[in-house]
Amino acid sequence: MTYLSLQNINFFAIFSSFIVICLVVTILRLLVQHRAKQELQEELAKRDNFALGISYACQISVIAFSVAYFFEDIKFSTALAQPIQSSVMLLLLLAFVAFGQYIHRKWILYQFNEEQAILKQNICAALVDSGMLIANGILVLGLYHWVHPKGISDLLVVSLSFLLLQGLFALDSKLRESRFARVNQGASLQQNFNLANTSIGIRYAGKTIGLSLAIYAGLHSAPYHGAMIVENLFSVVLHCGLMWALLYVSSYLLLYVSLPKVDIGLEVDHQDNIGIACIEFAVFASIGYLLISTFSV
Repeated sequence: MTYLSLQNINFFAIFSSFIVICLVVTILRLLVQHRAKQELQEELAKRDNFALGISYACQISVIAFSVAYFFEDIKFSTALAQPIQSSVMLLLLLAFVAFGQYIHRKWILYQFNEEQAILKQNICAALVDSGMLIANGILVLGLYHWVHPKGISDLLVVSLSFLLLQGLFALDSKLRESRFARVNQGASLQQNFNLANTSIGIRYAGKTIGLSLAIYAGLHSAPYHGAMIVENLFSVVLHCGLMWALLYVSSYLLLYVSLPKVDIGLEVDHQDNIGIACIEFAVFASIGYLLISTFSV
């Protein structure tokens, strides 16, 4: 006969984690309502703003998996023994995720107002925004797992690495924009987000999440050199850059095997083929996870 192996501290840990998630989500709900300038139930239930629903759901999920990952990693007994330090660390995790999203909205996609587009029920905008939010959540957890910061020097390494990897996100996005303009007679990818082409949003989100998983794999396999900033940044560039290249090479090979006679660019960019975009999303996300499974140490 088997018995339930959970102990009292397990239930207490679950309950405490759930309370933290509820508190953060409550703050999030108030912020979303403030930006929408009306009650959330009015926007979601009466106006049927699916785009805002997608964005809000993604934000809740990122909060939940960040809190869950943090408590699982530090062990609940440690959180009880060092409540202030644990609280500060959790707040920093969420703050880095929010800052990454701010960089994405104001710097990487500076020609496209995602918040305004979401309020106008643009599902493509919600997918693009949500993909980057999930990607930033994965990136921040990857940095936390790599460093496990315990002091100012570790936090400095995390901050500089975070900015460096945001540059990688920006470079990846600019290359995708360049490719889009090249095959679409100079059209702007950011301006096309306003046309509410759902398949373009799915593709963008898939590649962004795939890249974040590849970065996580790079950070997971990279050695941490303590407070040596230059060595750590070089390690980040080397490992994450290699995973970035492997992600695209492997993904395009798998797409060629999966869809050998399909013009993916034509189907996604012009035909709004959601099915093809979903396949591309799945390929990039699965290859990213494969890199984590293969290269994590």
